[in-house]
Amino acid sequence: MNLVRIENGRPVTDSLTVAETFGKEHRRVMQDVRELECSEEFNQHNFVQIDYTDSRNRTYPKYLITEQGFAFLVMGYTGKEAARFKEMYISEFGRMREQLQRPVALDSQAAISIALRQTADMMDKLPQIETRLEEIDNKVETQITLTQGEQRRVQRAVSSRVYEFPADTEERSKLFRELYRDIKDRWGVPSYRDVLRKDLQSVIKYVDAWHPRKEV
Repeated sequence: MNLVRIENGRPVTDSLTVAETFGKEHRRVMQDVRELECSEEFNQHNFVQIDYTDSRNRTYPKYLITEQGFAFLVMGYTGKEAARFKEMYISEFGRMREQLQRPVALDSQAAISIALRQTADMMDKLPQIETRLEEIDNKVETQITLTQGEQRRVQRAVSSRVYEFPADTEERSKLFRELYRDIKDRWGVPSYRDVLRKDLQSVIKYVDAWHPRKEV
């Protein structure tokens, strides 16, 4: 059983572990914590109530307990066995403190070294990243079709061009169909709405200069 563990950068135990170690009912240890004659500030800093789930998937409360909280709690636990368990806990809390303190400097230096290496690597890769982003932007731009507003610009250009030719209603309908068909054929799209945005100006110029195959 792990008597002590590290949570949020400090060694802690919990009321369930204390109950199992000292051979007490957990509800009794919980009651002991609640009945401690310590200040509210001390209680809040050293005893934190959380939930845990048992083997039958039932949820119950327990306390996370700091080293100082543990010392205060078990002060009243007496007997030969209790003394042995106290020694075990004191030793384990001390070992955890050393574990926390020993790697701090090394970890800090390692973290700084890693950060510097990552920064240098990123600076080396920056030109490639910028080039790749530019390629992606260009690719996206070449795949975007006309917006609704741009579609209306094409419609107005087509309408304006068709009405430049004298024709009756039936003939004008044929001209509309012919011009839209020519746009689709020239740009290889199923509909003028599928024309790419980058081709909009070319389409407008084509429409302005368009002539039907057979003059009306």
